[in-house]
Amino acid sequence: MPPIAPIGPSAPNFTSKPSAHGNAELLLKDMDANGVDKTVLVQTSFSTWDNEYVAASALKYPDRFVSMGLVDPMDDNNAEIAVRWMDERGMQGFRFHPQYYSEVDILLRPENQKMFQEIEKRSGIVQIHNRPEHAHQFDYVAGKYAGITWLIDHMMYPEPSMGPSYEEYQSVLELAKHPNAMMKISDIHNRSVKEFPFNDMHDVIKRAIDAFEIDRCMWGTGYPGYHRVEHGWLSLEDELRLVREGFDWLTPEERNKYLGENAMKVWNWG
Repeated sequence: MPPIAPIGPSAPNFTSKPSAHGNAELLLKDMDANGVDKTVLVQTSFSTWDNEYVAASALKYPDRFVSMGLVDPMDDNNAEIAVRWMDERGMQGFRFHPQYYSEVDILLRPENQKMFQEIEKRSGIVQIHNRPEHAHQFDYVAGKYAGITWLIDHMMYPEPSMGPSYEEYQSVLELAKHPNAMMKISDIHNRSVKEFPFNDMHDVIKRAIDAFEIDRCMWGTGYPGYHRVEHGWLSLEDELRLVREGFDWLTPEERNKYLGENAMKVWNWG
């Protein structure tokens, strides 16, 4: 079956490609089966810089989806490109991957200033996928562009081996000083060496929540439908069970904020 959207790398050192597609309807089926009302669609790194399928899906199902895209941080015309996706195709922001660029700090490039200014004018959202060694880049842009909501993807990948002091993770926790920064707590199982509910990750999760406070933390996951288990991820059912049963130290109010109430305040759901 041909792909439903363009496939190809969007970074110098990221060449992974999917073996099967997962369309919007498969995701909706997964959501409905597990009581998930809304989802933020994020363009994947193997889907090129063409965000059209993700944007079109959010426009087709506006009561269920909003969209986040990719823009090339090395393209000197990226300000114009970002504006087009936001103004013409309803995208609410973009994701960047500092860890894919070993030769340049992409968030610090002077050439990207105009792009971030345009995103800021639109009160956009930017999520950053990187590791603790790139925290200085996040620190710079979160401080410089206060009108953007900045999201830390996958907690910047802390691992149990960093404990018990988590000294090398401290630079990430210190990003909580930016009131426009939020922590996405996700992809827990891939870093744990324990079985469900991955207790060896709970300490650092608690540290993140303590630093950012629950109002600036949110849940996330990936892959629709059966693709989750096929690629070594938890099913959506188990991802939710992890939070509802495994994170038994969250209060009901905290759990509700983490699982959706905070996200409802970040994105414009029409």
